[in-house]
Amino acid sequence: MAHLVLADTAASVSELKKDPMGTVAAGEGFPVVILNRNEPAFYCVPAMAYEALMDRLEDIELNELADTRAAQAEISVSLDEL
Repeated sequence: MAHLVLADTAASVSELKKDPMGTVAAGEGFPVVILNRNEPAFYCVPAMAYEALMDRLEDIELNELADTRAAQAEISVSLDEL
């Protein structure tokens, strides 16, 4: 069965156990797919890449919220009403 691998660098679980930091470094700042019996088990993502991913997801969510609010009718409120 074919599996989609979403990383340029791959390592086995055994390699990860032997040298965790070396395995992460092999990805040169990008995710490393960890294989178990030649099937993707999980992705090892460096902290900076994970933070960038979370920032991007937050930006996408905020854009969706802004787009939703932009489509709503405007409400006018005077300072006296506040």
